[in-house]
Amino acid sequence: MSRIQLAKKKRAKHKRDPDITRVAILEAASALLAIDGPEGLSLSQVANLARVNRGTVYQHFQTREELLAATTKEVSEKLCRAVFGDPTLASDQGVDKIDARGVVEHLAEFAMENPELGRVWLFELLSSSRPASDPFWKQYKSRFKWFAQSEFAQPGIDIEVHAVQTLIGVFLWPVWARAHVRSAKGRQQMAKRYSREVLRQSLHGTMRPEQYPELDAKATNTNRGRS
Repeated sequence: MSRIQLAKKKRAKHKRDPDITRVAILEAASALLAIDGPEGLSLSQVANLARVNRGTVYQHFQTREELLAATTKEVSEKLCRAVFGDPTLASDQGVDKIDARGVVEHLAEFAMENPELGRVWLFELLSSSRPASDPFWKQYKSRFKWFAQSEFAQPGIDIEVHAVQTLIGVFLWPVWARAHVRSAKGRQQMAKRYSREVLRQSLHGTMRPEQYPELDAKATNTNRGRS
């Protein structure tokens, strides 16, 4: 084998798969986001953590903003899989009933185990001018809309308000929980506490409408007017 052939073989051996490199870059960016947030994300740090040169990062993401958007989307897709399962196994809209317990519990568990990263994702979603492009939000809102229009839901639900409230609560709860527990078992228990209370509120609420007739009438009329 000639020297030229040997050199080509050596270069091919050390050439990294572009897809694998992209995954490594996104994983490094996710790790840095979880530590320093969006403000602390730099292409140089990502390259160092991913063990590639900065030029390689620029080949995949030309700007910091582009990398942030891709990383946020990656987190959103992980959240989708954690809450809704493998998308290739999911059926179409022909569902008989939303698995409310499963959705809330998986959401709370993901938030508890990925607190910083989850809050970064949530902030990017809330401040986005195009939230419908986010994979998790798109699926979550779609399923909630289906539920709100089904026979299983109370009438007059404001889908967007309820969805945003739920996400804000679930990703802020770990701030409180992690300040009071340190063990993995304790975090699991706090996640279950959150999901139980959310389900209880969804099923029963916190106020007895017969004790607040004026508020009940006003809320009912407002919901009817909006729908």
